[in-house]
Amino acid sequence: MRRRKRSQDEVGFNITPMIDLTFLLLIFFMVTSKLSKEQKKLNIALPTAISAMQPEDLSNRDIINLDDKGVYFVGDRRLSDNEMKDYLSERFRSNPPLKVYLRADKNTPGKRIREFMKLASEAGAINVIFGTYSK
Repeated sequence: MRRRKRSQDEVGFNITPMIDLTFLLLIFFMVTSKLSKEQKKLNIALPTAISAMQPEDLSNRDIINLDDKGVYFVGDRRLSDNEMKDYLSERFRSNPPLKVYLRADKNTPGKRIREFMKLASEAGAINVIFGTYSK
């Protein structure tokens, strides 16, 4: 008696959804990288520090730029002292805890940095780091 051969269906794996997901992730990271660079776009000469260390956690930080004249910038938007206070307070209310990355020019008056620290503490900032170059 002869046995019939069963036709074997080929077992396949559809990778189209995985390719779609890979491209979506690639686009997401390209866009977020671009947005992060836009916040640092202002031409600031950061000071040099011998003992500069990079913090372990840089996520979820507001990037504030302070030029050599003591003017605040968030991205490319110029802010007055009152606008900066309102901005920091709003950021604290919408997304606590408030963490700030301050990029101050090396020629910025120390008084303006102290004023910013006061604004940040009044707004509820728990962590402020300063941008520097490492020697």
